[in-house]
Amino acid sequence: MGVGLQQTHRCFVVALCAFLYSSLPVSSNLVVLVKNAVSVDSDHAITLPCWLNPSQSAENLEVRWYLGKNFDDPIMLYRAKKMEVTPYQGRVEFGLKDATSGGLKTGDVSLKLLSATLKDEGDYTCYVSSDQGYDTGIVKLTVTKMGAPPILSVMWKNNVANVSCGSKGWHPEPRLRWSDQKKDLTPGGLQHSVDSSGLQSVHSWILVSDSSEVSCSVGLSDEGAKEARLLPVPPQKEESGSSAVGGWVAFGIVLSLLIAVLASLGLLYFRKRALFLGKTDKPGSDEENQKLLLKDVVQPTDLSTCITHYVNVTLEETGSPHLIIKDGKLRDKGGQYTEGQKVTCLTAIKGTPGFSSGQHYWEVSLENPSVGLKKSWWVGVTSAAIILPESDIPLTASNGFWFLSSSPDKEGSLQISTEPNLSLHVSARPQIVGVYLNYDSGELSFYNVKDKRLIASVTASFRGEVFPFFNPGIGDKAPMEILQKSVLDLSSDMTNSVDET
Repeated sequence: MGVGLQQTHRCFVVALCAFLYSSLPVSSNLVVLVKNAVSVDSDHAITLPCWLNPSQSAENLEVRWYLGKNFDDPIMLYRAKKMEVTPYQGRVEFGLKDATSGGLKTGDVSLKLLSATLKDEGDYTCYVSSDQGYDTGIVKLTVTKMGAPPILSVMWKNNVANVSCGSKGWHPEPRLRWSDQKKDLTPGGLQHSVDSSGLQSVHSWILVSDSSEVSCSVGLSDEGAKEARLLPVPPQKEESGSSAVGGWVAFGIVLSLLIAVLASLGLLYFRKRALFLGKTDKPGSDEENQKLLLKDVVQPTDLSTCITHYVNVTLEETGSPHLIIKDGKLRDKGGQYTEGQKVTCLTAIKGTPGFSSGQHYWEVSLENPSVGLKKSWWVGVTSAAIILPESDIPLTASNGFWFLSSSPDKEGSLQISTEPNLSLHVSARPQIVGVYLNYDSGELSFYNVKDKRLIASVTASFRGEVFPFFNPGIGDKAPMEILQKSVLDLSSDMTNSVDET
């Protein structure tokens, strides 16, 4: 009887051990497998594959996903058969590594990340643990962002075309390639920059001496590259002998010189020019001669009409080490230039949006109560897709830069970027400059907004997209501010303008 009980007890123990062994959720050798690297377009969902080998249920295990070394700050945490709250709540869930997966029941512990952003990029650890042990695997996530199509622009010097190509809004760093339909070309320069949001811009230029079509392609791979083509055509000189280049005419005359010009019969020469300079403050201007000068040119648009086309311009994010930009205010960083250094494109910047048609008007404040009136500045438009910080190309209208400028050492005058540069005598520098662009008629006018007076007006044949253009100068503590106006502000401005008229 005792022997029978002993055998029965032994059988019961064996059966119990077999039962417990068969009910264990995980083998003693826990192995985690992953896909080492995955990539996703920004704002799209992505699954980071992770699974157990051999296949077995993970419903009773702890599954932890974390980014980098942040073990205690997980992206997703599953334990005790429930999902715990994390800062990523609502953006993460279990995913399926493939269409045939059975999910947690078959050991698939993949992470699905919704609406991926650039900040989500990095190394993710898949950590799975049980009472018998744990294992991990790392998945590298790359988030991509397709940028804008490249923009080409050309500047001519000594019958050689400097073709520039620029594109922005990419991640990671894009590749740029030049070709002429037959072979790849070697660029003269290549620059990359990163804005505050982590998006990358790329710019390059190449010299072309003949009229062969060149193309510039930018992309993260050859398959998804975006391309632009350009056939540089040398500018043609006009038969009249004027020095207009690039298909536009912009000439001028200072009113203070009218009497001398008329005395030398120069009136017939200047009446052929397509530039009218607004009435200056210098005494002795001849009103009758001014009327003669206006006869053959397009009349500037009245300021009250310009205001109706107001657009809120914003500054382009460049990450320039030479500029301080905040809330629409712009100035150079200062303290890094030698006294008397010439103002260049190191401190120049474009505005957005760009324009390829229509009428547009914006205003720039040049006065700060605590610092005073700004003395060094450029305000105008440019057709350059990318502004090169350092270039030996003259910043003139024929090269795609139309602007009014002020210099600290020329208190009684303003300058226009014609060829040659023109000086306008003024009694005082303007506090607010209004810029009016009529792309279709080719008019670019500058106004002293406080005095409701025209400063100068030029005509040009614009080609391609043009952008607002600004430069706060060098060593000038006063900022320039690009003014933003609401519908109510514009209504008030238009009412005041009509009343004063």
